[in-house]
Amino acid sequence: MLQVKIVPVTAFAQNCSIVWDAESKDAILIDAGGEPDKLQAEVEALGLTVKALWLTHGHLDHAGAVGALKKRWNVPVIGPHKEDAFWLDMIQEVSARYGFPIPEKVEVDQWLEGGEQLQLGNEQFEVRFAPGHTPGHVMFYNANYGLLWTGDVLFKGSIGRTDFPRGNHQQLLDSIQRECFSLPDETQFISGHGPISTIGFEKQHNPFVAGQAG
Repeated sequence: MLQVKIVPVTAFAQNCSIVWDAESKDAILIDAGGEPDKLQAEVEALGLTVKALWLTHGHLDHAGAVGALKKRWNVPVIGPHKEDAFWLDMIQEVSARYGFPIPEKVEVDQWLEGGEQLQLGNEQFEVRFAPGHTPGHVMFYNANYGLLWTGDVLFKGSIGRTDFPRGNHQQLLDSIQRECFSLPDETQFISGHGPISTIGFEKQHNPFVAGQAG
């Protein structure tokens, strides 16, 4: 059985997801964006063994704890797409600019292209390539539980910003249509910030994309 705990981290209240298999207690973290001590304490309290760190994209608030946790747990970093390498290369510089603690550098073990199947216990997660917010953004979809991790592509009632370097608004809209709105309406998604929503709700009510499904 798949279980999820959302742990907001950093001043940006970024949703880090601890995802684990209830039987084996094997876990992955999606977007360990900061506060590594806090995330480690959560994992230990749950009695989990982390097997990998997955990244949707390279922004500071999604990747800030990854370097430290990779060292502590000796686990691979998987994702995002290699087009986000420049963001990860700048993570220390960007952290200094925002007045954040300077994080460990992030070394990616497996870049993703989209279409891969990642495994946790008996569960499979499909990698969906969704550029726009950043050029190398990916999402993770578990069809068995109808769960999608959208990172900063799609939020409840909003969409990702595209005013960062190499952001592209039309590309983001295309990604949402292709990679989010192609999923069943009842699909729940966990975004990088804010509450959980469903694909069907956003198709109807999200002012940035409502009425454009198809």
